[in-house]
Amino acid sequence: MSKTLICGSLAYDTIMVFHDRFKNHILPEQIHILNVAFLVPDMRREYGGCAGNIAYNLRLLGGDPLIMATVGDDSGPYRQRLRHLELDAHHVREISGTFTAQAFITTDLDDNQITAFHPGAMGHSHANRIADATGVKLAIVAPDGREGMLEHARDLHAAGIPFIFDPGQGLPMFDGPELLDFLKLADYCTVNDYEAKLLAERTGQTIENLAGEVKALIVTLGANGSEIYAAGQRFAIPSVKPDDVVDPTGCGDAYRAGLLYGIAQEWPWLKTGRLASLMGSIKIAHRGGQNHKTTRVEIAQRFQAAFGETL
Repeated sequence: MSKTLICGSLAYDTIMVFHDRFKNHILPEQIHILNVAFLVPDMRREYGGCAGNIAYNLRLLGGDPLIMATVGDDSGPYRQRLRHLELDAHHVREISGTFTAQAFITTDLDDNQITAFHPGAMGHSHANRIADATGVKLAIVAPDGREGMLEHARDLHAAGIPFIFDPGQGLPMFDGPELLDFLKLADYCTVNDYEAKLLAERTGQTIENLAGEVKALIVTLGANGSEIYAAGQRFAIPSVKPDDVVDPTGCGDAYRAGLLYGIAQEWPWLKTGRLASLMGSIKIAHRGGQNHKTTRVEIAQRFQAAFGETL
């Protein structure tokens, strides 16, 4: 089986719950001397990062992901998890003297969030070289260090390896000309609806025009499904009703795993998009980006039930 290279971040997410409302403790007239502390009796630590989440979901589908990421001195538990999941971490490089990227998220009773993000080792992602990865037939450049994303896109294109450009939350790091360069190098691009608007704004072009730069431009629309612009057509992909709506964290990554699997199988866009939609639906019913457990057989059964089509 050919490998799919997943370039992106590995991160720890520490999620804390404040059993009150921020607005009751942050006084607008005193914001210039803000000094507050929130008691958070509920806390959990999740394994995350785009590369980790995408690889996890692709493995559930029966794909063969190869992770390329940078981690810090505290990466031991994550590395152990990757071994347990039988995920290839040969190109997960430890950067001495750094922390693994991590987000500290505090949520109140109104679902407002205060987040602090430390990129840590992610800023050294350019230390990994595409040329070191062998047997790769498809790849994705997901949110990572700025220099790493630029270099990996250029090197994948030069090596003739088709890849998805997935700027995600890293999109604001790049200006219009840089984003256009990414699209010229990439074979596919996927963004959510907000990122699509920002991409169009920064490049000064419509989504339809930008879609002409790649084989397919995929825009996810949350509960409203997604749209795939390919070969001058627009394919509307419906969302799949989830078992429950628990946590949207990592849904986009699950969707991208479905895209990668379908592209690798050379499926038509409607089938590929439907699988991607289903993967996002499965994920949203569970907390964290890597806590949903399902088998390839169960995914196929759900696909049949949702779309009347075999996987």
